[in-house]
Amino acid sequence: MPITSAQALNNATLHYGLQLADKGIKAILIYPMNALATDQATRLAALIHGNAEARGKVTAGLFIGQPEENPSKLMSADRILTDRMHLTDHPPDILLTNYKMLDYLLMRPDHARLWRDNLDGQVLKYLVVDELHTFDGAQGTDLACLIRRLKDRLQIPDNKLCCIGTSATLGSDASGESLLGYASQVFGEVFDE
Repeated sequence: MPITSAQALNNATLHYGLQLADKGIKAILIYPMNALATDQATRLAALIHGNAEARGKVTAGLFIGQPEENPSKLMSADRILTDRMHLTDHPPDILLTNYKMLDYLLMRPDHARLWRDNLDGQVLKYLVVDELHTFDGAQGTDLACLIRRLKDRLQIPDNKLCCIGTSATLGSDASGESLLGYASQVFGEVFDE
């Protein structure tokens, strides 16, 4: 049975989270819309909860839009962490967000604690942008600048991050060269075939 790119990524991230006992955010998943992030959060909660090795060891947090009315401080079979104070005080292994919120999280002093375990450039390994094709024009430029600020703020060396762009409509094999160029521009990393 084939698995989706999201399932493959989640499995790789879980494996990395279990391998690396260090504190800090190990993967950031950026979504263009809050609805996509919320949907993936439910799937990720089920994946973590369903994995006996990961349950209770790997955490995921959702930081988007307005705070929830009943935010979660605990992981469950259908929920990941959503309480903003808890996420700031106890950064998750996997952070789901949108590019505007990620920008705020990097700039606002009251969220500086979220990054305290990531300032040596060694813990964050995965940077995923879902629906990469939606980040074109000015929004693509904003995302590219944000990624460079993130890498600078967390002191991440060149070619250290595993950068992933997902899309169901990005192109065909024939457009591979332009896709590699586009991904290199957005992520500020070198991609080969």
